[in-house]
Amino acid sequence: MNVLDTFRLDGKIAWVTGANYGIGMAIATALAQAGATIVFNGVNQEHIDTALAQYKAQGIRAYGFRCDVTDEEAVRALVAEIEEKVGVVDILVNNAGIIRRIPMTEMPVDEFRKVVDIDLVAPFICAKAVIPGMIRKGHGKIINICSMMSELGRETVSAYASAKGGLKMLTRNICSEFGEHNIQCNGIGPGYIATPQTAPLRKRQADGSRHPFDQFIVAKTPAGRWGDPEDLMGPAVFLASDASNFVNGHVLYVDGGILAYIGKQP
Repeated sequence: MNVLDTFRLDGKIAWVTGANYGIGMAIATALAQAGATIVFNGVNQEHIDTALAQYKAQGIRAYGFRCDVTDEEAVRALVAEIEEKVGVVDILVNNAGIIRRIPMTEMPVDEFRKVVDIDLVAPFICAKAVIPGMIRKGHGKIINICSMMSELGRETVSAYASAKGGLKMLTRNICSEFGEHNIQCNGIGPGYIATPQTAPLRKRQADGSRHPFDQFIVAKTPAGRWGDPEDLMGPAVFLASDASNFVNGHVLYVDGGILAYIGKQP
């Protein structure tokens, strides 16, 4: 077999949580371009419908469902519906997530729990729901969208860093527990990515200078730029494909080199 053929996803069904826009949509688009049928979910029907139209405009076959991934019964029902209408999930990408930037001593515990619920508990629920089908099929790929905060701490993101650090360890544990069933569970750790959500941090100031946070990120990144959602497409296809069949329990950081770099001397 030609090595390039091992990256193909023809006939595979890929469920990407929260793939209505941004990083999730870029990853879903990449998997579709490699041949997969796309399933995604969200909590806002209007956003789901908009995303379906965008996928259709690209010639991508996609199915959108409304589902709160923190609700275990709803996730079980969704997986059953996917299996009935589309087929058994071959690839799960746990992409849905939130962040709350609040100093730790000012953060209400309910907000902390909400972040952990969406960023850590939901991936557990979704993986738990699809693994039985993967075992029946004799293969499966789970990709958890981790973060540089799986490795680093930073002011105001105690809940997010706690959840993403936990997600790194959940990735390793799924590998440990289900590797014998030919299920590979890996993570992708994006660096700072240029999305609509980060646009205010990259907006030029009134005097034409860069936003201070933009300056900070560019200076800390050996690549000298923010990442684009498209930078995650190749890594996602690799980890979803047979090309990564002996890669398990790994987190692939797509960060332009930030984690490898101490920074320039002042």
